Amino acid sequence: MPLNIRNEEVNRLAEQLATIKHVTKTDAVMLALKGELRRTMEGVPLAERVKILQDRILAYPPTGDEADKAFFDSLSGDE
Repeated sequence: MPLNIRNEEVNRLAEQLATIKHVTKTDAVMLALKGELRRTMEGVPLAERVKILQDRILAYPPTGDEADKAFFDSLSGDE
């Protein structure tokens, strides 16, 4: 989905970062967003970050399959 930036200051900042980093404006926006997300997540306690991942995993419905040693051995080719 495209992102249309219609704010002149945001556009100017993206151009400035792109020039400094020698990347496209799109890459500059991506770098800035990833950096801000990383800094934001670093401020979240580890227990809360782990809970986010646990909730995401628990949202998948159970398959009923047993994931035992034989199962993992079969995935890696070990018998």
